[in-house]
Amino acid sequence: MLYDIRLHLHYDYAAAAGGGRHQVRVLPSTIAGIQRVIAASLSFVPAPNERSDFSDFFGNNVTSIAFRDAHDELDIRMSARVSVSRPEPGLDVSPDIARLRQELGAVRSLSPASPHHFLSASPHSSIDAAITAYAQDSAMGSAVGTAIDLCNRIHHDFTYDGDATTVRTKASDAFRLKRGVCQDFSHIMIAGLRGLGIPAGYVSGFLRTIPPKGKPRLEGADAMHAWVKVWCGRDAGWQEFDPTNGMRASNDHITVGYGRDYSDVAPIVGVLKTTGGQVGEQAVDVIPVVLEKA
Repeated sequence: MLYDIRLHLHYDYAAAAGGGRHQVRVLPSTIAGIQRVIAASLSFVPAPNERSDFSDFFGNNVTSIAFRDAHDELDIRMSARVSVSRPEPGLDVSPDIARLRQELGAVRSLSPASPHHFLSASPHSSIDAAITAYAQDSAMGSAVGTAIDLCNRIHHDFTYDGDATTVRTKASDAFRLKRGVCQDFSHIMIAGLRGLGIPAGYVSGFLRTIPPKGKPRLEGADAMHAWVKVWCGRDAGWQEFDPTNGMRASNDHITVGYGRDYSDVAPIVGVLKTTGGQVGEQAVDVIPVVLEKA
């Protein structure tokens, strides 16, 4: 699938900021065997006094910007053309959880893709006894089977509610509420799998949705989306699941970046020299591109 993606982030400050420094993670990444970025651009108004572009530890595209002049708003626009071609899921060759732990012990790498980075507690996804007990009911077969069952149960048992949580909500809090958004459902699934000893991480990106006739529209189409990557053993490797919609990640999922949880791949983080609060808006368009044949 070929997509044109447009993202608009806008922030209004209650009082003019005398300066600021931010890191922005919104540019899609080229990922071998999954997606290719054909072209991309990222612009800011006002123009920052400093800008640098680099890749972080997990290989995500990061733009660092700094302002020294007073400004009362920040406008961020990203556009990209991305080709997505995920392989179809094959036979389940993943081991059961006991065998998975043995295979995990044989992994000696600490590279960015090493499962060891995604097994311990992280700021938004701590190891929680209640979430582990909930996930245990899905642990009746292979690692892939466990992930699929937990993904589907979260989709069924939790209510999508954009007003119930914030970007600071932890997995344990969203679990008690039994409601939230894609970020919360991903954090709950991550915490549950880690509690079982299955490495799991956070995926930030975009979701293209065109519902079948008579079917409801998938959640997460008008903002950045989130889902989960799961290490399913030596042979199965990393697999991706979307608990918000109860499905595997497909060619409609466009990846921006990977991390241990939201804190590693937040669209924008930083500091401002100001007083008062701020109001932010986000808009996303994911447009399929149909190329005409010559």
